[in-house]
Amino acid sequence: MSSLAQIKTAIAQLPEVEARKLLEWFQAYLDQAWDRQIEADVKSGRLNSLLQRAEADIAANRVKPIDEILNNS
Repeated sequence: MSSLAQIKTAIAQLPEVEARKLLEWFQAYLDQAWDRQIEADVKSGRLNSLLQRAEADIAANRVKPIDEILNNS
């Protein structure tokens, strides 16, 4: 396998169009990795406390509509 330095050198030699295609592929790759990590965290129960907190906030009416939040920025 190539070293990181070799990969960087090869990328630097790509035409811009190819570099942009690589960027799109790499972003999709990272998005899929993120999705797999979230799924694993959900299955393992690592997010249960966050879910319980969100449910408690909703039940106590301590939440705002997303439109209100986005319009206040």
